[in-house]
Amino acid sequence: MTSTDTRDTVATARAVVTPPSAPAATPAELLPPEADHYALFQQVAGEDLEAWRTARSIAEEVLPEINDWWDRGEYPLHLLGRLGELDLFTDGLRLPGHRQLSPLATGLVNMELSRLDGSVGTMVGVQGGLALRSIVLLGSEEQKQRWVEPIAAGTEYAAFALTEPDHGSDSVSLETTARREGDGWVLTGEKRWIGNGVNGHVTVVWARVDDPEDLDGSGLHGQVSGFLVEQDLPGYTAEVIRGKVALRAIHQAQITLDGVRLRVEARLPRARSFKDTARVLFATRAGVAWGALGHATACYESALEHARTRIQFGRPLAKAQHVQVRLADMLQTLTAMQLTCVRIAQLEAEGTITPEQASLAKVHNTRGARSIAADARDLLGGSGILLENRVARHKADIEALHTYEGTDTMQSLIVGRKVTGVSAFA
Repeated sequence: MTSTDTRDTVATARAVVTPPSAPAATPAELLPPEADHYALFQQVAGEDLEAWRTARSIAEEVLPEINDWWDRGEYPLHLLGRLGELDLFTDGLRLPGHRQLSPLATGLVNMELSRLDGSVGTMVGVQGGLALRSIVLLGSEEQKQRWVEPIAAGTEYAAFALTEPDHGSDSVSLETTARREGDGWVLTGEKRWIGNGVNGHVTVVWARVDDPEDLDGSGLHGQVSGFLVEQDLPGYTAEVIRGKVALRAIHQAQITLDGVRLRVEARLPRARSFKDTARVLFATRAGVAWGALGHATACYESALEHARTRIQFGRPLAKAQHVQVRLADMLQTLTAMQLTCVRIAQLEAEGTITPEQASLAKVHNTRGARSIAADARDLLGGSGILLENRVARHKADIEALHTYEGTDTMQSLIVGRKVTGVSAFA
């Protein structure tokens, strides 16, 4: 790509950042006061508010179709293009030609998309938060020139392949290898639960370097590094994991790397150990807390609407004392989740957030989302298991959120190590 081509592409991206049809909703319209008891989001303004509105604007395309996509286990790949057109993949990254979202705006986008559906929120998390971030933080200038704009624009699809069949929580022990051979690399191994790993364009594969003679001149033998693997290369095979009961509107893949040959330039040069992998994961962990807040908000809103409109024994459910107590309990948990997210955004903006703080936010909010979803499903009675009432879909998707980006146990151990000064990892 020439420099002129790059400028033309950037200009095109800039032209579609904010669609003219984006509704000029107020914060109170985006999040009614009954779901924002401490008015934490009622003063959102400027670019933060515009980003929030933009995320909400895709609702009219998603909500009428999402239950059918979810029910059929169908991945609406065209949404990646729409999310790119709306400039929602940047996840706080600084990219030429794109608006840079503040930590608050990034969180609000994550919240709003997950409030629509967990699969849509995960599309942004995989494409932008993980894959794009890996290339921006750890890639060469040539790699950035090739991949950053098409991934940010949603015209090419990207995956992040870390988890393996036998290595989830202990991903640092991954067994996929990248052997230095001749003028390139040979990748061998398996990856599992990889969003966009099939029917995409490029996968960021994390592998252990096998280069005892240091042919690469990097001194990385035995360390973990990242590699850009185009999905049409010989030896790269992937199949969609079937039978999921969560995140059914996005596909995760089982990937086999059978002697995939790469050019030497395919390695991310700034990925020199698992610490660099962890940099990417740490940056996205707060986003999971915001995503959990979005799911919980949707469940609470459904429960509140049902309580107001459902007539039993000649009166609305909302007139029953035990229902009001249940709703107040849900709101209490939701408000604590909101306070956690706002504080995390403040710490990010100050540049002082720590991994342990992000881990605590992730644990707290996914637990809270599970609690609210369970109460909402119970309050809706038999209607709670129908997709049309949203709660069942969100409740199932929260189970995936509770696990990915590090399980509850692993995040708790990170926090425990911080407060005790003693590691309890196996």
